[in-house]
Amino acid sequence: MAEEPQADPRFQKAVELFNDGEWYDAHDVFEELWHETADPHRRSLQGVLQVAVAQLHLQRDNRRGATILFGEALGRLKRPGTPDLGLDIKSLCTSVEQRLRSLQCDEDPELCTVPVLRVVD
Repeated sequence: MAEEPQADPRFQKAVELFNDGEWYDAHDVFEELWHETADPHRRSLQGVLQVAVAQLHLQRDNRRGATILFGEALGRLKRPGTPDLGLDIKSLCTSVEQRLRSLQCDEDPELCTVPVLRVVD
């Protein structure tokens, strides 16, 4: 595995699955990469795959599971020194924070922006 997981063709596939709302499949591909990657990139991958799993929990009406995983993902992705993997992590965190707040206030998180992975140059 390369130093930077975004160089792996599976990474682009995982991003596409994530952005298509294919949460389960995106999680599987990100998890494959995660198992082959060392920190600090591993931490970034884990945060992103936790967002995918949180979204899967929402689809299955598991609000508690989604709340926990959104929180854990934010903790990893916002930790200083966490690589961005060529993604707009700030934008991802903003949408995750909105969904988390919505869940914590017992509101409908589907009224918030769906998390997406934007590739940055």
